[in-house]
Amino acid sequence: MQIRIATRQSALALWQAEHVAELLTRHPEVSDVELVPLSTRGDEILDKSLQKIGGKGLFIKELEVAMQEDRADIAVHSMKDVPVEMPDGFCMAAALPRGASADALVGSSLERLADDARVGSSSLRRAAQLKLLRPDVTIEPLRGNVNTRLSKLDNGEFDAILLAVAGLQRLGMEDRINHVFSPEEMLPAAAQGVVGIECLSKNVPLRALLADFNDSVSARTTLAERTVARRLQANCQSPVAVYATTVGSVITITALVAMPDGSEVVRDSIGGSTDDAEQLAKELANKLVANGAKEILAAITSADAG
Repeated sequence: MQIRIATRQSALALWQAEHVAELLTRHPEVSDVELVPLSTRGDEILDKSLQKIGGKGLFIKELEVAMQEDRADIAVHSMKDVPVEMPDGFCMAAALPRGASADALVGSSLERLADDARVGSSSLRRAAQLKLLRPDVTIEPLRGNVNTRLSKLDNGEFDAILLAVAGLQRLGMEDRINHVFSPEEMLPAAAQGVVGIECLSKNVPLRALLADFNDSVSARTTLAERTVARRLQANCQSPVAVYATTVGSVITITALVAMPDGSEVVRDSIGGSTDDAEQLAKELANKLVANGAKEILAAITSADAG
């Protein structure tokens, strides 16, 4: 089987695609693997926030169109960027073993971060949780690929920036990390650190082949985390954080919803059998709603609309 991989052209996206290509070439049923680099609207529009132009789904739409038009067979994504509602005709055929799930502070350690520091991040989730830790800091918008963001930091536009640990590790830039946030300090986005492989639902032979690369633990935690986000009707930009871990047959899911300025926060956890991961996630989402999560998200949506 020949497999064409649709990918964005950023260094991190290409790393992910090349990683999947390397795995595929080892499969006895795969004869050839080809990368199909594409530009997406999310990559091209850098002067506006993602909330204003349609969300992180803009990073994957062109890849899905390429599969629909038979220019590609699969697309490789950072799962935290994939909308929780998959479009009709597409499926996530495999979740690879999870990389680092944490967020990092780059440019300063948390302890040495100056009073009233300017911190770059366009993630409301990261902004809210950093404000809970450090109410004095100012969060300023920061978009672009990892290298672009680091360049802005190095040019003095920010005192520090927030990035995903996994991305820095995959690009060989782990030495730029000054602080790794613990889950108690900053919960990650749903499925952060997970690389997912998407294909057309109707391509049954390809789905069967890709199933060989599906990691059961990663798939289970991804399902749980994305279920919480889906039940809250959160998108990739919502200040919603959720993190699931498993120990043996027990799964623990922790989630948080907060105002971007850290003024309000709802946080809760739930645990139980890994076999009940999806149901537990729904129950956790319901607990968050009962404690005011919907009101927080509605207030943010109303503010954005205004």
